[in-house]
Amino acid sequence: MTAVALDHVTIAIGAKTILADVSLTVSAGEFVGVLGANGAGKTTLMRAILGLLRPVSGRITVLGRPVGRGNRDIGYLPQMRGAPPTARLTGYDFLASSRRGDRWGVPILTTSDAREIDRVIGLVGGGDLARRPLHTLSGGERQRLLLAQALVGNPRLLLLDEPLISLDPHQQQVVIELVRKLAKELQLTVIFSGHELNQLLPVIDRVLYLGNRQAALGTVDEVVTPEVMSRLYGAPIEVIRVAGRIFVLSNGHEVEAMHHDHHHTGDQHV
Repeated sequence: MTAVALDHVTIAIGAKTILADVSLTVSAGEFVGVLGANGAGKTTLMRAILGLLRPVSGRITVLGRPVGRGNRDIGYLPQMRGAPPTARLTGYDFLASSRRGDRWGVPILTTSDAREIDRVIGLVGGGDLARRPLHTLSGGERQRLLLAQALVGNPRLLLLDEPLISLDPHQQQVVIELVRKLAKELQLTVIFSGHELNQLLPVIDRVLYLGNRQAALGTVDEVVTPEVMSRLYGAPIEVIRVAGRIFVLSNGHEVEAMHHDHHHTGDQHV
């Protein structure tokens, strides 16, 4: 079964075209890593799949149905650099608020609501985190709760937009391994955007690289080549493989490291 399909999709923000005439298919159960330079369209693509951004042309389908807002089959973890605005709530209160759609307080939960919150807390191993205020949690611990929030309602497709932002290498690895475990246990399709390919190599089935208003989806060996990467970056690119790691270079500089530095100095992803 097809989880996500784009059929000749063009997406623009204002007068700027982000993706032009893109067609691709993600199969149910796949784990796809999404990469590309700042502004390449990783967040924009996820917003379009969520139905929050209408394409200029073309068609997007999710699990065989036209894309639309409020699709309960999709779990979403948005980009978040700092603590959530509800940081004074406990982890459990935060999940309770999101469960009932109440932004300003903790609602009265039904028995089924409470059962569902307990279920997703258990899935991410967050029993201890649920009792603590969000502002006392580390970045990795908050990401576990945000992942639990994305799992509420048993989604079939999980969209994770840069979930490794601001995490140290150990926390990043914990999040990646947790997502891989949950994807297998719950038979989820996962679309996971990031800035560094090597972190995702052990877990992804295919990679989706965005750049120059284009997209390339395939295995790592199919996509991460000098020819494809040069087309996506619009400049000569060298790809070097050393000891199981892949380095994408432009003029001798690692492209992903350059974009990671820019990302943390205030550049906004599109």
